[in-house]
Amino acid sequence: MSDAPPQPPIDRLLAIMTALRNPDAGCEWDLAQDFATIAPYTIEEAYEVADAIARTDMAELREELGDLLFQVVFHARMAEEAGHFSFDDVAGAIADKMEARHPHIFGDAGGTMTETRWEDMKARERSRKGVASALDGVALALPALMRAEKLQKRAARTGFDWPDPSGSEAKIAEEIAELNAASSEAHKLEEAGDLLFAAVNFVRAHGISAEEALRAANAKFEARFRAMEALAGVEAFTRLSLDQQEELWQQVKKT
Repeated sequence: MSDAPPQPPIDRLLAIMTALRNPDAGCEWDLAQDFATIAPYTIEEAYEVADAIARTDMAELREELGDLLFQVVFHARMAEEAGHFSFDDVAGAIADKMEARHPHIFGDAGGTMTETRWEDMKARERSRKGVASALDGVALALPALMRAEKLQKRAARTGFDWPDPSGSEAKIAEEIAELNAASSEAHKLEEAGDLLFAAVNFVRAHGISAEEALRAANAKFEARFRAMEALAGVEAFTRLSLDQQEELWQQVKKT
């Protein structure tokens, strides 16, 4: 029996990834992947982490965090093979960034980290990177509602924003009318996007995250719809008239 100490879990995970990507004896599927093909899995795992948190399932959260960590390891391994950077570089870079962004903890700046201070610090980081627009750095891959909110917040910091919710409320009414008047499918798509963007702006003006609000609304609708199906029976529910279904909906809302 070997007396060697057990391998640290992160080192073991990195070694597994190296073996999977071994050109001579690795896994054919893992070897065939690149950044673009793995990216959708990375996004999916992040959502599964959020889902486990929403369900307060700690056992599932531990597993999903591991799946997400593996995605980071996968991307870092491919980058190292191409001579770009390694996993240690990734870990070191985020450690440097967190220390720099928290001078009140790791430096001598003192005070507390307010949202304004945080955003100012990030703005300086973007400036050092040579960004040309206040909107630079808002990731294209974000969920559409979340990206709309981030774009609006960035624009608002330049002064381009309604002074109160009434402006965005009026914009919603305007966009509804334009959607109703649209004739072609392309025009309808454009106006529908404008309407949703205006709705995000209105919700943001009330200090609410559109992404969180819609996620909660989805969960509420799903729970109520399933409750209706349970009351009527899944097969029987589809045969009910709309008025009968509405009666069930109101009954479920009361309970």
